[in-house]
Amino acid sequence: MGKSYLGTATFEPPASTGLREAIVADIAAKFGTSGDLATFFAQHKGEGLDKWHHYLPLYERYFAPWRDRPLRFLEIGVFRGGSLELWRKFFGPKAVIYGIDIDPACARFDGQNAQVRIGSQDDADFLNRVVDEMGGVDVVLDDGSHVMAHIRASLNVLFPRLSNGGTYVIEDLHTAYWRKFGGNMRSENFFTTVRAMIDDMHRWYHEAEVQHPATAGQVTGIHIHDSMVVLDKGTAHRPVRSFVNAATDADGAQTTLAEGKAS
Repeated sequence: MGKSYLGTATFEPPASTGLREAIVADIAAKFGTSGDLATFFAQHKGEGLDKWHHYLPLYERYFAPWRDRPLRFLEIGVFRGGSLELWRKFFGPKAVIYGIDIDPACARFDGQNAQVRIGSQDDADFLNRVVDEMGGVDVVLDDGSHVMAHIRASLNVLFPRLSNGGTYVIEDLHTAYWRKFGGNMRSENFFTTVRAMIDDMHRWYHEAEVQHPATAGQVTGIHIHDSMVVLDKGTAHRPVRSFVNAATDADGAQTTLAEGKAS
């Protein structure tokens, strides 16, 4: 299918149903739930907003714990401005929401539902200034250029600055297979970077060197969905396991570390 799939991916509602109602029904039917975000998206009447249907329940899953809290949220890619309206409605008034974009025209959205700053997602100094202005960052959503080199550049700067317990989301990763975006089926593909992070997360069990220093020791979970990767930020503790049985109270439990054994 390749890129040609995009031309056939636009949702066509049943003739007897309006688009807004059909969007929510489609999401509920396919994913077992719709949630507030699907409703907010379907009923959106502000600036332009374009989302893949399967993203909405995923956002709900990973972002819902941050609702109605003093969240610091950064979206890479402002485009038409509609998503900033969506995030403000979803996260509520306590959230500090920033959007960045390389297009100067996006400055017109500054101060409406979020703060908007103009600059490139592969500019480390710019990214650090934005995070400083935000007072830190808890959640990053990369919906920017979708170019492999830019995705890696942003991740290398922003993930170390993400708060402990934070969430880093990269979407539209179907571009990882397209040469126009620096992707292909081999090494330039961003999923190869994800594989390196998986190997680093399992460093207890092999002798290889760290492959992705910006995230090593700080990734506690990696979730891969169609065109989306979600990274959980936290302290990656050395794994331990225990053995207990009927004699445990008398002898004490035995604990096994990932590297060797200790009683």
